[in-house]
Amino acid sequence: TEVVARALEIHRAALASGESMLAALGGFEIAAMAGVCLGGAAFNVPVVVDGFIATAAAAVAEKIHPGLFDHLFFSHRSSEGGHALALEHFKLRPILDLDLRLGEGTGAALAMNVIESALDLFHNMATFAGAGVSGKVR
Repeated sequence: TEVVARALEIHRAALASGESMLAALGGFEIAAMAGVCLGGAAFNVPVVVDGFIATAAAAVAEKIHPGLFDHLFFSHRSSEGGHALALEHFKLRPILDLDLRLGEGTGAALAMNVIESALDLFHNMATFAGAGVSGKVR
């Protein structure tokens, strides 16, 4: 906590823009994930964000391009305390809340199945009219 507080103190001016935040406080991994979020939005391709570090990258990308969160699916709420705080701060609702602590994109892998199932239902589920059950039952 002290290291993070000190870094924020030293780089307070860098908090003005997403790009300067990445340069001062990020790293290649965070920058790459932020770039994926931005690229997905630019090409209207949804991106699944997995875990705390990816959420931090998405937050920076949102600062660079406000409204970006609309293109993202947040896979899960990880067991890392900071992740819950970040999701709450941005009013984001993850797909899963299973107290995962496995890493390696497991939350995204699980969430993809939920997303694919939801899309399948949306596109293929019969309507009441199509199923012949839209009228009143007497």
